[in-house]
Amino acid sequence: MSGAKTLLRIEHLKKEYPGATPLRDLNLTVNAGEVIAIIGPSGTGKSTLLRMINQLERVTSGKIFFGDEEITAPSSRIDHLRQNVGMIFQSFNLFSHLTVVENIMAAPMSLLGLSKQDAYDRAKRLLAKVGLSQKALSYPDELSGGQQQRIAIVRALAMEPKILLFDEPTSALDPAMVGEVEAVIRQVAESGVTMLIVTHDMDFARKISSRVLYLDEGGVYEDGTPEEIFERPRREKTRQFIKNLKVLSIAVEARDFDFIGCHAEIEAFGRKNGVPEDVVRGLLLLFEELVTQLLLPRLPEPPRILWSAEYDAKEGCAEVSVHYGDNGAPFDATESDNEISLRIVRGCAENIRYAAESGGPYGNLLSMTVRHPPKKD
Repeated sequence: MSGAKTLLRIEHLKKEYPGATPLRDLNLTVNAGEVIAIIGPSGTGKSTLLRMINQLERVTSGKIFFGDEEITAPSSRIDHLRQNVGMIFQSFNLFSHLTVVENIMAAPMSLLGLSKQDAYDRAKRLLAKVGLSQKALSYPDELSGGQQQRIAIVRALAMEPKILLFDEPTSALDPAMVGEVEAVIRQVAESGVTMLIVTHDMDFARKISSRVLYLDEGGVYEDGTPEEIFERPRREKTRQFIKNLKVLSIAVEARDFDFIGCHAEIEAFGRKNGVPEDVVRGLLLLFEELVTQLLLPRLPEPPRILWSAEYDAKEGCAEVSVHYGDNGAPFDATESDNEISLRIVRGCAENIRYAAESGGPYGNLLSMTVRHPPKKD
């Protein structure tokens, strides 16, 4: 972003806890208008970084500048910082004793000196933008989780901040509510507000961000565009992280396994990695037919199945591998007399291959491809 104004600058940031140092030497410059997704393994200091920017945690060493002001200096005014840097947490942190509109009005009145009428007008205008005007007089416990998070975003926007910090804004939500919050965040991003977003949802990170930071080894391990990070990462740990994100493995070792939970895992895998809906539907069908209809009725007790899917965004397909058996006599599940299940499998997958695995822990392997768009009959 050539020529853009620098809003935030971080120099040699270190954060140390007893027994752990998640950030050792982090350096970062954030320009006005950037939407930055922050990703990486657990424990690499992603949320800690946001909390130190907002001065909710003290740095061990290093400096953070907001504009020309060093906000880590002892003389820095935290109230001035909070007027310009808003933060949205995993938990919504709304005041339960205040109505929605009162939650939004409180900070502009106390910190910005807005009159009650001006704060009310601002709150109503923002509520209309996120489709929640009708909830102005409701209390937080009368709202769904998605609605509460949208209100938390509006409350931050009411301060007209220069930077918004999001700490896993959708992680506490039911899957059905994630979309409504992501839509609001995309709307905010399009308005030009600078944002730093810590997220484990890779599809969301890819769609919304102009820049992605991968944190590891105590700092910014790799920095690039969404395309560079998710398709052409340069460094080994980033490559391994992205590869692992795109592989889902489910072990089935009991006949009464959690089928609903496994379906939820496949759906979550699809959302996080931007897997097309028709490919996700194919994966769900394959899991159900292969595991519950073709394999479990034939396997001895206890059953041993390892179902895996690896998504290739470039090719728009998922490679599915199903290891099964007890290292005993080989059997090809595609030779089953269950014609209905076999027809379903063949309808949503292609290049179906069977192999006996001698010496392996399972003994049998089925491989196949689920493609977008799906194959035509």
